[in-house]
Amino acid sequence: MIILNIDNNPDKDRDMVQQLLDFKEKIYSIISRCFTTSEKFVNCTKEAFETFINQRQNKPAELIAKYVDSKLRAGNKEASEEELERLLDKIMVLFRFIHGKDVFEAFYKKDLAKRLLVGKSASVDAEKSMLSKLKHECGAGFTGKLEGMFKDMELSKDIMLAFKQHQWNAYPGGVDLSVSILTMGYWPTYVPMDVHLPVEMVELQEIFKRFYLSKHSGRKLQWQSTLGHCVIRATFADKVKKELQVSLFQTLCLLLFNEGNEFSLEEIKQATAVEEGELKRTLQSLACGKARVLTKIPKGKEIDDGDKFHFNPDFKHKLFRIKINQIQMKETQEENVSTTERVFHDRQYQVDAAIVRIMKTRKMLTHNLLISELYNQLKFPVKPSDLKKRIESLIDRDYMERNKENSNTYHYVA
Repeated sequence: MIILNIDNNPDKDRDMVQQLLDFKEKIYSIISRCFTTSEKFVNCTKEAFETFINQRQNKPAELIAKYVDSKLRAGNKEASEEELERLLDKIMVLFRFIHGKDVFEAFYKKDLAKRLLVGKSASVDAEKSMLSKLKHECGAGFTGKLEGMFKDMELSKDIMLAFKQHQWNAYPGGVDLSVSILTMGYWPTYVPMDVHLPVEMVELQEIFKRFYLSKHSGRKLQWQSTLGHCVIRATFADKVKKELQVSLFQTLCLLLFNEGNEFSLEEIKQATAVEEGELKRTLQSLACGKARVLTKIPKGKEIDDGDKFHFNPDFKHKLFRIKINQIQMKETQEENVSTTERVFHDRQYQVDAAIVRIMKTRKMLTHNLLISELYNQLKFPVKPSDLKKRIESLIDRDYMERNKENSNTYHYVA
């Protein structure tokens, strides 16, 4: 019952991976002490683990990826580097059991991107160690995009060094800029959001764009405002100065208060062009969280239409630089479904490629033999009905055709 979760209890899912690790440790300890690590017992245990872990398709892969994220994220003080390395080895044993490793890859990539882009990774060595383990287990094809993400971060450092030398610190409006150049194919898909940036930021973007395209002609830059973050200086009562480490959306809201003392939700929305749901979460973090640099009228924990906001001159904090966390939209069931659906969409291409590859080699096959060959080649669980749909799709697109006398036999179309 470690795997199955009939009631969809989120607490049970959250503890599942740790319970699996504890259970595996217990079983292997019994085999070691009572059966002197008998090879037959070890092999039977492996087969049993593989069977029961995959009783629930895809979910174990997702939860193992999230468990790894929780251990590799900055702020995880539970283990030393040696203990973390041992834990990653244990997780890899579970990873070997799961079918549908592409589901693991999709969730792992999404979480890795967050860790790299906001500097939330506990240890670069641990990250690269995990990547090395995945590469050893699944091959270079599995980790190619993940390695590309690390490569992008390294190249971005070199580009920024060259840009700063090029600029000689002549930044417009005293604004400093740091850019991460992300190769679209390597990273998760981010929905671009056009927002109203201050003139100094727009000017600096254009300066960087001209510099970058002069070195890499033919490329296209697309700014991702949802991933931006800033450090801004603020002066409070009694000339107390602080630095605020905030997201780009938080920055746009705060800079408005250089121009006025009070703004309504609607006015901030028009001035920044931030999407309403994102804007409400942003203002909630600034006016309702632990570090309240804004005050809200009326008071309350939620942001509603008609609320008004003031700069809080009496804000106090013991630190000079304060990180104000953006209130994150919790990863909803819809987001998880969306990530899983993207995996299934990618699987269709793999199934199509496998069918064409088999038919090109064999020229003619019966339906049952083709299905059997596909199950031997595909590395993820798939239903016969789904395979049939892909076969029909390829027939419609003239990659193959049915035998005119026996509709259960297929011919490859050269």
